[in-house]
Amino acid sequence: MNTLFAICATYEVDDGTAQGFVLQRRDADGSAKPWPILVTRKGNNFYGFENACPHQGARLDKRPGEFMDEEGNFLVCSQHGAQFDLDTGQCFIGPCQGKALEPIHLVIDDGDVCLSGIDLDEEDGLDIDDPEDDVPEVQITSD
Repeated sequence: MNTLFAICATYEVDDGTAQGFVLQRRDADGSAKPWPILVTRKGNNFYGFENACPHQGARLDKRPGEFMDEEGNFLVCSQHGAQFDLDTGQCFIGPCQGKALEPIHLVIDDGDVCLSGIDLDEEDGLDIDDPEDDVPEVQITSD
């Protein structure tokens, strides 16, 4: 059985929207590189895609999180204006019409959106700020 890697909780992706994530994927030579992906949702169905336009490989979002058209009906490439279905990733308008975003197989497990069968590079957490540093000290005094 493949190991599941939780990307996010299902409630973090609203119906009819997309959420972007950047994971670390291990290449065949063992090196790790950033791997931007998208998770989209239609009703109770979740779909995963690489965040790379099939036209020239550019990320769909110039600014993080800006994947959708103004009405929230489809994904839009900010570089070329190509438009993609939320569930199939198929381009129906733009320079890559007839092509599709590279799909990623997702598994929903106990309320989490997960990946399976992908060789990810796990961070050791040393570059993450300690949350205790951001917590103000509390002093309890008596009257």
